[in-house]
Order: sequence, then C-alpha cells, then structure tokens
Amino acid sequence: MVERYDDRRHAGRVLASQLGGYAGRADVTVLALPRGGVPVALEVARALAAPLDVLAVRKLGVPQQPELAMGALASGGVVFIDDGLVSRLGISRSEVAATAAAAARALSRAERAYRGRRPPLAITGRTVILVDDGLATGATMRAAVAAARRRGAAQVVVAVPVAPPETCAELGRLADDVVCPATPPLFLSVGQWYADFSPTTDEEVAELLQAAAPPRAGAGEEAEMTSDEREVAITVAEGLTLDGTLTVPAGAAGVVLFAHGSGSSRHSPRNRFVAAALHEAGLGTLLFDLLTTTEEEAEALTGHLRFDIELLTERLVGATGWLAGEPSVGSLPLGYFGASTGAAAALAAAARQPERVGAVVSRGGRPDLAPRDLPDVRAPTLLIVGGADTPVIDMNQTALRLLTCEKRLTIVPGATHLFEEPGALERVAELAAEWFGRHLGRPLGAAASA
Repeated sequence: MVERYDDRRHAGRVLASQLGGYAGRADVTVLALPRGGVPVALEVARALAAPLDVLAVRKLGVPQQPELAMGALASGGVVFIDDGLVSRLGISRSEVAATAAAAARALSRAERAYRGRRPPLAITGRTVILVDDGLATGATMRAAVAAARRRGAAQVVVAVPVAPPETCAELGRLADDVVCPATPPLFLSVGQWYADFSPTTDEEVAELLQAAAPPRAGAGEEAEMTSDEREVAITVAEGLTLDGTLTVPAGAAGVVLFAHGSGSSRHSPRNRFVAAALHEAGLGTLLFDLLTTTEEEAEALTGHLRFDIELLTERLVGATGWLAGEPSVGSLPLGYFGASTGAAAALAAAARQPERVGAVVSRGGRPDLAPRDLPDVRAPTLLIVGGADTPVIDMNQTALRLLTCEKRLTIVPGATHLFEEPGALERVAELAAEWFGRHLGRPLGAAASA
C-alpha cells in the first residue's frame, strides 16, 4: 500500500494496476464521479482501453449543516437517503424533498457543463467501473451504484484509491466487486492520502472528458457537429413554464416530442439514448419535464401525479403548441415518443390533434390508461413491449384492438419493462427511428386521412 499518492493521476495509475482483469474487454465502461474522480478515472480508462464518461452524483447536505451528508442524488433521479440520520436529526420529508430538488437542478447544470452536447454513453448490458478519488462514508457511491443498475449495467465495480475498510465492506454488499488499494483503519479524510489534493474544476472535467472521447466518423460525426442543442423554457399554459432540451440536426426531416414515464424526467438516460439514435437518423427531438419543480417535490413524496393522465396530456398538448411556434421546427412533421405512463398521454394527445401528430411510438407503454382516446388516434402507432413484461404485453394487445389507425405491436424478446437487457434498448431505438423515418415524411395532415 502506498503511504500517500502524489496526486489524482498517480492514484489512477495505481488503481489501474489492480484492475488488470478488466483490461481489453469490449464490454467495459468507466464512469467517473465528478469532479475529483475524473482525473483518476482517465488513467484507469486509458490503462484498460475502455470508454470514459461521468456519472454525476451530488451530496444532499443536512439543512443548516450542509457539510454533513444525509444522502446523495445521482443522474437519472436515483436518491439515497440515510434514514437513520434523518430520523435522529428530526429532518422533515418536505426538507428532504426540497434539498433533493435543488440538488437535481444543480446536477443538471453540472452535466451540461461536463458533457456539452454529447449524450451519456449507453451502459445497458455492460460492465461498469465506477471511479472516485476516494470515499469516506460512501453515500455518493451508493447512489452511483443504484443509478448504474437502473441504467441497465450488467455488472457494477466500485474502484477507488482509498477508503475506510468498513465503507468498502458496505459497498461490497451492493456492488459486484470493490477494488481499493488503500484501506487504512485510521481514516480522517480522503485528502490526507494525497500530497496534492487541489480541487478539480468543471472546466478541467470537461477538458478531460473531451480528451477521452473517441473520434466519431461518417454520418455520426456529421450529426454531432451540426446538431443544435439548447435548453428551452416551454410555456404550456398561462403562467406555467416547463424546462426542456430541444435538439435539431441540420436538415431535420421531422421532430419527435418525448413524454417520459412516471418518476422520470427529461434527463431519463433511456429516452436520451433513443433521442441520440433519432438525431443520427436526421430527426429533431424535444425532451421536457412534464411537471414543475414544485410538483416534482410533491410527487416525490405522494406519487399523486404520475397517473394523472389528463394533466400529462394537457402538458403534452401545450408543449406541442409551443413547438409549433419555434422557427427551427414549427413547420416540421411531428411525432410523439411515449414511455410507460407517458405513452398514455402521447396517445391521448395524438387523438386530440389528428392534423398535427404524424406518428406515435410507445416504449413499455400503458395505453390502458387512455382507453377512451384510443379509437380516435389517427397517427400511425407502434407499440414496443418487452417479451418478459407479461402484464404490459396484455395491456398493449388490448390497446391494439382498440386502435383504428395504422398500427403495429412489436415484442422485443427477453426484454423486461425498462429494456435493461443487452441490446434491448438498442432495438427500441432502431424500431423508433425506422417508424418515425417512414411516417414523418408525410405532409402535415396526411396521417389523418391515411
């Protein structure tokens, strides 16, 4: 065991030397916890010849004592809460929700600063090595492990240069493997194990990720270079504005509006993965939050809005009207991509706007939540369901019989509800790109008479 690391690069090289069993494997992805974990992870990724990305995690500090962590929030909305600490300190559920909501906003801004226009790397079915510069309590790493699992990682490895032995033992019960060269019994802080522990800036993180990004070629490079991505404020009703991300490749043939499922947001890694495939196919996308920040805080506690299909439909219709006024996409053919409960809202909104909506794709959707609207849908509709998602297959088969438009039900063999299995989400993206590419070439209004 080294007595102290010179700096994070030195720590990364030492750590990489203990990860040799993962070197050269085509299924390995390294995810760094920003900021300090990125220079460590860069050395690991280079040694293993593996792609590198970030998995943003933010500590949830105790109100009035923010340096003390009561939990952590990771990309994709994964929250870890130390219930025992929260109970001992008498922290209310509303305080926890407010802290988490503020952290989510900060996390979103940080990811944009780190990654720019690049979408997150897909990790479905892959071995993911989570890297930080060291751990104390491990709260942020626990949230990161849960986030990697949710995004479909087949195996999760925690790799850090230094951590207390009890923290490694706790993480060993959550991860598939824990690699830590230094586990000192007397542990005061991570910084004490580095000669140089100067802060890593957001700019440095962005530069290191850019340096690690592989060059893109062909059509993919063209789409990446010429896509216009921007954060937008979407007015869906008087006094009601929602956050969104609008991406428009040069020469886009159409635009697809995403309606996410319950408990998700515009940052859903699954929807972002599909959106990236649509960009490659020459289609623009709008991913937006169906709920306001205040509503999200309340929803996290009560779950009362996730099945309010009428509310979600109204938001989707409002966003469609806003999109029509955008010069870059307002005249383009429009499609809806709905996931889970968002699919019910997409179908209901399509039924109410037959002249505007040219195609609908549902991923693991709940069309059973909009039964009265299904016969009025005129847009060609593709229902995609996982082969192992038996209850949802039955719901979609019933919905297929109620639909009177051009329609298709495609079952992805072996896939579960979140399409976490190797190749499952890729198949969803292929099917969606093909369906939208075929149907959004029609002039507006043609779908209604088809």
